[in-house]
Amino acid sequence: MRALTAASRFTIPCRVYYEDTDAGGIVYYVNYLKFMERARTERLRHLGFSQAQMATENLLFVVHSSQARYHAPARLDDELQVSVQVEVLKRASLKFYQQVRRSHDDVLLCEGHFTIACVGADTLKPRAIPELLYAAFNADVQDFAGE
Repeated sequence: MRALTAASRFTIPCRVYYEDTDAGGIVYYVNYLKFMERARTERLRHLGFSQAQMATENLLFVVHSSQARYHAPARLDDELQVSVQVEVLKRASLKFYQQVRRSHDDVLLCEGHFTIACVGADTLKPRAIPELLYAAFNADVQDFAGE
């Protein structure tokens, strides 16, 4: 089992909609987790992997643990940048570090650490990350280390 750190950062844009906010027009705290989930999904898609396709191949990624820290509020209509980077890559799990920043001033709004486990869809038991996906994340880590 090989642990890797310092993967390159992948970022997606996200806009705050009315449905993301509370009565005061501030993003409801749990929605930051949704924004971060989208970034992880888009990272997979960018690497050429579809979660829908992986599910048909008896493969799921599930959140094992999460930790979030909130620094400042996002508000209705804010444009955000949601980043994701691999902190640790193991045979059956990944640890991600993620940030949500406001686009116009780059203020850190929320950051989090997530452990994602690879499991069989039929058993929900841990299984190895497929070699092609593991290699894609590994190459991402190596590309970043060479910069």
